[in-house]
Amino acid sequence: MQMIKDVHLTGKDLTEMVQLRPQDVGKYAIVPGPKDRLEFLVKKIENPVRNFSFMEYTMFTGTYQGIKISAINGGRFSTDTSITTEVMCNAKIANIIRIGTAGSLDENIKVGDLFVVDEVIRGDGVTPYYVDKNFKTVADKKIADTLYEVGKGLGLNIHRGKAWTTDALLRETREIVEAKRKEGAQAVDMVSSTLLTIAQTYNIKAGSILAVSDNVITGEMGFMNPLYYMAESNLVAIALETVKKLEGK
Repeated sequence: MQMIKDVHLTGKDLTEMVQLRPQDVGKYAIVPGPKDRLEFLVKKIENPVRNFSFMEYTMFTGTYQGIKISAINGGRFSTDTSITTEVMCNAKIANIIRIGTAGSLDENIKVGDLFVVDEVIRGDGVTPYYVDKNFKTVADKKIADTLYEVGKGLGLNIHRGKAWTTDALLRETREIVEAKRKEGAQAVDMVSSTLLTIAQTYNIKAGSILAVSDNVITGEMGFMNPLYYMAESNLVAIALETVKKLEGK
């Protein structure tokens, strides 16, 4: 007996499973990874309503200065990010902003700085199932430009450029890292490739802004550095202000 369905479980199936409809969500979604960052974000939203909780993922929708927005802890890795991104795209959220974490691949991009992703070198295991190797994964230019302009306007140390997404956190070897740097990568994360690629396949606008937690080149670990915690807070402020500017406010 052959498999009956073409695809066992689709993004549409998942979206229906959690009973999420386009009218239930905002025009914009802000997507942190961990739950504590989601909780911090939700405190900034007026009258948040929980859309669903599924496994460890929860979505809320409310308003920010009159703009309807959704927020979800979208995952820390490529596999879980693919699930939540599929749900957001099938719910027809028009604009997705990832607020995440990255390691710097440039000695001049410091712990506590911010990095806006323009393009991604895909090193994850999910996107080969969506696109071929010649597909170019990019952020929506207007979202990326606005994220960068807002960060600059706040006087923050913010950079932009090409990121590399990997699934192998503990195999960021000198050989591999230097090869990715030669391809133009200035930062490394574990999410942007998947989120941006899947959004592109649905023609959904998406961007990614990352707080620098460590420097792969110098060996500095900054996960307990107050500058990194401040950068995490700044991610939320930048994302919310970006939504306002995109909405023309």
